[in-house]
Amino acid sequence: MKKHKFLFLLFHLLLLAAFSACSSSTNAASNAHEDDPKVCPKCHMPLQTSNLYSAKLIHENKVHYFDDIGCMILWTKEKDILLKNNAQVFTRDTQKYINADKAQYKINDTTPMMYGFSAYETQENDQIAFDEVILRMLRGENMTNPKIRKQLLKN
Repeated sequence: MKKHKFLFLLFHLLLLAAFSACSSSTNAASNAHEDDPKVCPKCHMPLQTSNLYSAKLIHENKVHYFDDIGCMILWTKEKDILLKNNAQVFTRDTQKYINADKAQYKINDTTPMMYGFSAYETQENDQIAFDEVILRMLRGENMTNPKIRKQLLKN
């Protein structure tokens, strides 16, 4: 009889230990996930802490962060997602996220993936609109194309 009580108690203690171990590892994993850096879904590179050249897209109630504006454009094309009203870009001049349609873009900056597009909130000379950025990215007319890079850097 004592043997059965001992085994019964031992079984419950092992069961309790197993459940508490699982929940503590789950909590550790969820805490580690919160501390993970943001990673671009297109190129799988972590975003810079400065957010410079970054973009974000809200799709199906989820925010996707991109290390380069060009990555966002290519990723949305692959996934057949509309950019209008859902995309924001981090501006170099005001250092904040704004609607991608309201920004103006320079085309020859050194960006993380070398596409060359950087966003600005204030209008300056030699800038293009977001529709033109999309068009140039989809045509391959960006700084990753050697012919385009040579042409842009010559000016």
